[in-house]
Amino acid sequence: ISDQKPLGCWSVKHGQILTCPVVCNFETHEFIAVHDDKVLRIWKSEDINLDKAFKATLSAEVYRIHSLPSAGPVVLFRGGGVRTLDVLLEAPQQEIENVISDEVIRWSGAFMEGQEPVLIFTTEKDGDFFVYVQKPKLSSLHKYRLEQQESSKPLCFTAHVTNRTATLLCLYSNDSVYQVLIPLQQDTEEEEEEEEEILSKSLLLKLSVSGAVLKGTSLVVLDKDHVAVLGSLTAPGKEPRECLTIWNTKFQTLQTSKELPLGTTGQLWCYEEKFFLTHGKVLTVIMYKCETSSLAAAVGKLKDSQTPDVSSFVNWNTLEDEELVVSFQSQESVALKSESRMNLRSRRNSVAKAQPETLSVGQLLLNLKDASTYVLEEELRQLMAKAPTPDLQATIGCVVTALTDRCKTNPKYYPRNFLLQIVETRNLSYSLCPDLMAIALEKKDVHLLQICLERFPDIPEEITYACLNAFLSISEAHLQSIDVNLDSVICYIDVEFDDKEVKTEIVENGFSAEMEQDMCDTKMPKEAQSRSDGESCPVGPQKAALLNAVLHSAYTETFLLPHLKNLPARQAILFLRYLYYLYVKCSEKVNTTLPGIRSPTINQIMDWMCLLLDAHFTVMVMLPEAKELLSNLHKFVRAQVRFYSELNKIEGSLRELQRLNHLRDSQTYSIEVLEII
Repeated sequence: ISDQKPLGCWSVKHGQILTCPVVCNFETHEFIAVHDDKVLRIWKSEDINLDKAFKATLSAEVYRIHSLPSAGPVVLFRGGGVRTLDVLLEAPQQEIENVISDEVIRWSGAFMEGQEPVLIFTTEKDGDFFVYVQKPKLSSLHKYRLEQQESSKPLCFTAHVTNRTATLLCLYSNDSVYQVLIPLQQDTEEEEEEEEEILSKSLLLKLSVSGAVLKGTSLVVLDKDHVAVLGSLTAPGKEPRECLTIWNTKFQTLQTSKELPLGTTGQLWCYEEKFFLTHGKVLTVIMYKCETSSLAAAVGKLKDSQTPDVSSFVNWNTLEDEELVVSFQSQESVALKSESRMNLRSRRNSVAKAQPETLSVGQLLLNLKDASTYVLEEELRQLMAKAPTPDLQATIGCVVTALTDRCKTNPKYYPRNFLLQIVETRNLSYSLCPDLMAIALEKKDVHLLQICLERFPDIPEEITYACLNAFLSISEAHLQSIDVNLDSVICYIDVEFDDKEVKTEIVENGFSAEMEQDMCDTKMPKEAQSRSDGESCPVGPQKAALLNAVLHSAYTETFLLPHLKNLPARQAILFLRYLYYLYVKCSEKVNTTLPGIRSPTINQIMDWMCLLLDAHFTVMVMLPEAKELLSNLHKFVRAQVRFYSELNKIEGSLRELQRLNHLRDSQTYSIEVLEII
């Protein structure tokens, strides 16, 4: 999520439908899915084709699979039956009992009580709501009726288990949260038939503050004293606004809230102290950590100078994709810098025990806001030198942000050497200093951009494209005067001395220009051949080194392709010529690897070549200057395919030869003749 890169994608066949959320089996590191209600699929991350994954057809329709870290997955069927995955896989066609009659499951959750998994689910029938508690390993089942509420009904549920008691929280349509306590009973060997017990509920929280009412749609528990509610905040005379809110249930107060102007789906998830919600078209992840509840914290009257205001319970700065702003009101904002721009962090428990050095970071940066350039840089250098190890990354992020803020307010100010020193010696990321590369692009600082592309793991595709466009646009003459790291090109690129090209022709991998000509039955003019056949590099060493940095940058094809389509045709052709040159160079080597430090790999070259052709194929076909390049590329690839096809034909003989070499006594001299048929 931090790098915004997909790690895997699997699809069911056309016509099949995934009918419940996919979960991960923590014990086996496998994914579990159900499609078409009854077909169970299990696969691992390295599996590519979902159709070839493990398949089991069940005898009843599945409602939901719940995965518990220490107990394995639990399967809940639409009829209310529950099985652990292990028991289910022993006999997939086993009969599943119908526990509920004419009831519809509205919510379910799985929890651990000691060493035993407990599954709780709620159902509805004719306006009545029921609660079921099942212990699948003990074959235990208890059914309860939920006390009715006049003129309102439950909208969503959540629960947690502590001290042999399940606490069910219900968000009702009257803008209130009710609490229901369910004892987790000890089961006797012979259970007598009991009457249906009615669960009473108590009012936990009214979702209203200062005349505004929150129409909640999702509810999650943070800890025993805090809940988060996603919904629409309505106030008299104002338009409803979607908000994420955090409430203190102990003192009935609104802890903090944030408006979501781009809208949500009404769904909120919480897992391992992180919120997950969709904001517009973006998945937003919010990290939080609740402090021990106190009345002073609940009403924002903490007297301890070392503890931030309650208003900073969660720092929301990055939720709307705004720039990361250095906030000096609390030390927690310093810790925020170590997270992705998609991530938010609330203060941690240690905030109340914060060291004076942590507080001095924000105060120092605030004091340096209007300081002279010399004083600013000297103080920032000293700050990085004495930064404590746990907060080092956060401190450096604040330092870079302070410098970029100064650059934005003063266009004449640009501490190039200082920024280069920080990027080269510190383990930074794009999310720690998102304005840095934008300012480097504005200043045309290609050396800094090169270092960032090589070192930052989470550069957005839009910035990667902007760097590529800038590198291709800069003239070779201008690049001659710029300091660029040439380590990635110096070992293979053709360099000119006194207007004479120095080339080392290595004929390996079964390829040479003559062979390529013979196999394609095509003659090329010498002028065209020297220009297009990949023998000479179409760009200078400086530009080649910059382009190599782009090739090394991580990207997602789906996000990069729309930007790549905006690349001017002339620059696209130049880039394709360079990729073709690299492809030929790689093919000259037996191991298809270019020498040098951070040199592009054959996979990177091929991927970018395919991307570029996908983005500009129609334009290139129409342009006369590109036709010859495409033709030569086609011929070269066809020659390579033919060559490897010939190798495949003698693969069996080569393996036999290798086997004979192992059997032969290496100290005995002999001459053998092998006939290859």
